[in-house]
Amino acid sequence: MSSGGTHRVARGPHSVRARASSAKKIGVALAGGGPLGGIYEVGALLALTDSLEGVDLNALDVYVGVSSGSFVAAALANGISPAQMYRLFIEDDAHSALRPELFLKPAFAELRRRLLTVPTLLLHAGLQYLRDPLHRGAMESFATLGRAIPTGVFDNRAVDTFLARLFSASGRTNDFRALHSKLFLVATNLDTGASVTFGANETNHVPISRAIEASSALPGMFPPVELHGEHYVDGALNKTLHASVALDEGLDLLLCVNPLVPFDASAANRTRRLTVEKIDRGGLPLVLSQTFRAIVHSRMKVGMEKYARQYPNADVLLFEPDRENADMFYASIFSYAQRRRLCGLAFATTRQNLRARAAALAPIWARHGIALRADRLTDTSRSVTDALDDPRPLRSSTRRRTVRHTARELSYALDHLERFLAAAR
Repeated sequence: MSSGGTHRVARGPHSVRARASSAKKIGVALAGGGPLGGIYEVGALLALTDSLEGVDLNALDVYVGVSSGSFVAAALANGISPAQMYRLFIEDDAHSALRPELFLKPAFAELRRRLLTVPTLLLHAGLQYLRDPLHRGAMESFATLGRAIPTGVFDNRAVDTFLARLFSASGRTNDFRALHSKLFLVATNLDTGASVTFGANETNHVPISRAIEASSALPGMFPPVELHGEHYVDGALNKTLHASVALDEGLDLLLCVNPLVPFDASAANRTRRLTVEKIDRGGLPLVLSQTFRAIVHSRMKVGMEKYARQYPNADVLLFEPDRENADMFYASIFSYAQRRRLCGLAFATTRQNLRARAAALAPIWARHGIALRADRLTDTSRSVTDALDDPRPLRSSTRRRTVRHTARELSYALDHLERFLAAAR
């Protein structure tokens, strides 16, 4: 589950940015997977934070998020630690402001808009049927009536409202341009089918909360998000991880988390983790879930192989669940107990992955000044609650500036100066 090489990404010999800092550039790419995927990613990031020494997940160079991964990536870039995210997304105490019900408010505005079109569509459908009732008329009339079906069942505007408030707290920002690190959130333009990267120069004026809303607008579940006359849907329609967006920034190390893998019911049954063997007994929702997982995971595997060839100077490490784990496939986001168990599962699975690959990953960690905390990894009693050691409140004051942040801001300023001078020549 890892790929990469030992060389550094080639940079122009006269690059001002390259001269600004010789530190290793590290980033993270987070795939989608709905609310459960976001919960899994929080647990995986807690394990990485707890087990790795020499890397601060809130002070990386580049963050990339797709769909539900955009929530977590934007939170990291805004200085919200994985431990704080646990309290925000998972715990059932006063800090748990992001509840699953937020994603399940009916899209009344979309429904009302579609209902207003019904009389006109009925008239057109009736005329189409009468013109050719025995042949194409019936099919054409049904196709016309299909335009009255809402594009999404649930309203995602509440997500934008919540995140805009969260990122407007002291020490945070809802503006890509004000972040210390580069944040890229990927959506899909519905009218062109092309991927759009919010946070890039031409789209960094879009509020972060709106970009997250667009990146996570899964067709059929949520209506497309309109921004400046264009409509956007889930960024996973084109690629699963969009890791190339991060690697194009010249990263030396990219940590990837993918929460969605196809469920292997046969293997789960052999390991006695599951009593029901056939997925089709769960009906259409489980069949669609398995289908979607298989598609996005096979596509991601192809992408990871390409990254190894296209970016031989970068190390790309992937962390994802076990395919035979039933908890990840059948968990309910409405149960706080299951959400905590799922986060704990992600924590344990990622720790197990780090232990199993310790020898293979050791030279990669060393290349980037990172070390495994062997004492914690070998502690079999360590659980996710042991990693919740961030005492900062969710609405913290302005973060203390670090030398890394100051150097990065200087680098960005030099980048802008370089582009200005190039344009002036």
